[in-house]
Amino acid sequence: MELRDRIGAALKDAMKSRDVERLSTLRLINAAIKDKDIALRGEGGEASVGDAEVLAILGRMVKQRQESARAYEEGGRLELAEKELAEVKVIEEFLPRQLTDEEIAAAIDAAVAEIGASSIRDMGKVMAALKAKYTGQMDFGAVGPMVKDRLG
Repeated sequence: MELRDRIGAALKDAMKSRDVERLSTLRLINAAIKDKDIALRGEGGEASVGDAEVLAILGRMVKQRQESARAYEEGGRLELAEKELAEVKVIEEFLPRQLTDEEIAAAIDAAVAEIGASSIRDMGKVMAALKAKYTGQMDFGAVGPMVKDRLG
């Protein structure tokens, strides 16, 4: 089942069960996807985004909410932090399982070997290969320095 269809089905289920918090988060996800659809149409691209782009949108949404929750906790607004973290849980239901550190290291080694990367100049190629294969499964902000250490 396509990711969009899974989100739509979850939205209908949340409406039927009157789960207000879950419904709110699912509507935010739908709105973000539709915003991207509209932006692509404006650029003359495809009419709708694919699963890879939906995964990227969901990843950004998780990251934003985690940063907001951290800020709320530092500001002593625990009820708002809990709300953000509850949204993260709903969004993560649609993301693939995150890779462990060992799996990330193995994926980096495989990408380096596949490309034949030998220096830091090849970092962009390695990162592109990882993004093509592991979108939504790893935090590329954290993986970048690991690739740099491996090639450096």
